[in-house]
Amino acid sequence: MTTVTSPPTPHFPQAAAGELLPTPLHSLHLELGARMVDFAGYHLPVQFPQGLIAEHQHTRAAASLFDVSHMGQLRLVGADTAAALESVMPMDLLDLALHRQRYGLLLNDQAGVLDDLMLIQRGNDFLLVVNGACKHADLAHLQAHIGARCEITPLSEQALLALQGPLAVDALQRLVPGVEQLLFMDGAAFVWEGSELYITRSGYTGEDGFEISLPGPMAEAFARALLHHPEVAAAGLGARNSLRLEAGLCLYGNELDTTTTPAEAGLLWAVQKVRRTGGARAGGFPGAERLLAQIAEPALRPRQRVGLRALERIPVREPAALLDAGGRQVGQVTSGLLSPTLNQPIAQAYVESASAAPGTRLQALVRGKPVPMEVTAMPFVPSRYYRG
Repeated sequence: MTTVTSPPTPHFPQAAAGELLPTPLHSLHLELGARMVDFAGYHLPVQFPQGLIAEHQHTRAAASLFDVSHMGQLRLVGADTAAALESVMPMDLLDLALHRQRYGLLLNDQAGVLDDLMLIQRGNDFLLVVNGACKHADLAHLQAHIGARCEITPLSEQALLALQGPLAVDALQRLVPGVEQLLFMDGAAFVWEGSELYITRSGYTGEDGFEISLPGPMAEAFARALLHHPEVAAAGLGARNSLRLEAGLCLYGNELDTTTTPAEAGLLWAVQKVRRTGGARAGGFPGAERLLAQIAEPALRPRQRVGLRALERIPVREPAALLDAGGRQVGQVTSGLLSPTLNQPIAQAYVESASAAPGTRLQALVRGKPVPMEVTAMPFVPSRYYRG
C-alpha cells in the first residue's frame, strides 16, 4: 500500500530561539558601519554613521536606499484570486488594472486591522507585500481563508529595497532605463544583469520613489550599484520612521492593530465605493457590518486618528496620555518625535471624536508635565508622489 503524503505547507523562514535572521544586505550594512537592531526577527540597521537626522534630510533632498527585505512578499496565483482577496479585504480588486498597485487592509470579524499591505495586479498573479512582524500570521490567515481558491507562495528568497527621494528616479533610471515612465502606484518588470526585477513607483516616505523586488543573491550587487551614484546614501529604520510620520502614514502596531477599524484610522479612502453600501459588490468581507455602519454613521466611531503639533519644543512620544481643557483623558499618542523637516514636535494619536477637529487644543502628559498640543491636518509635510 502506497502512503501519500501532502507537501509541506509553504512558510517564511524563522530564526532559532535567541537568534536573528540576516537580510541579503547584512554584510553591506556592517561594512557601512550601521548600528544594528532586532526588528521583526531580523538584524536590521536603525541608522548609519551619518545619523538619523542626516539620513532623513538626505532623503528629502536627494535619494536614500532602505533595506526592507524583512517584509513579506507573497505570490497568489489562480483565476479566482481577485475575488478570493475581495472576500478577506474591503478593496476593489476585480477592477484593479494590470500592473497597478493598491493599498489593502486585512480585517477580522470586528473590522479590526490584522495588517495593512500593498497589492499589485501583475496579470499572471498578484504580488502582496505585507508587514514583517505580521507576515507569518498573514500567510496562515490567507491560507486558511482562501488557500483553496488560489495558490499562495511566500517569496522567501526575494529581497526588497526601497529607493526614496526626489532624485531616486535619476539614479535608478541609469541602472534600469524605463523606470522613469512609471507613475505613482504603477509597477513593471525589468531586467538588470540578466535577473528580473519587479519595480513599483511607491514607498513609505511621502517622497517620490521606488520599491524593488529582486532575487536575494543579487540584492547586494544591485544595492552597491545604486550607492555608487552620488545622489544615493544608505538609510535605516530610524529615518524610515521619521519620514513616514511626517507623511502622516500609519505604522502597524502603533496606529493600527486588531482593535482599530479603517474608519477610526482615517483610511476610508482605501475602501472603494463598489465595496460600500449601495455598491455592486458591497460587503462580503470580515467585519463588513461594523465597518459599513461606521461609514454611514460617523457617530459610531468611538475614536479618530489625528495629527498633533506641540506648541512648545518638547518632543511628545507614545504612549503619552492626552487631556482636554478640563483635565479628562480623551486620547493617547501612538507615534511622536521632533520632526527633522519642521524642527517642531509632531505626533499621531487617537482621540475621542469630539476632540478630533483641527484646531482643538489638548494637553499631552510628558513625565507628568502638561505639554500644549493642537490637532492638525496630515500630512505634516506635503507628499511629492509622481503622478505625471
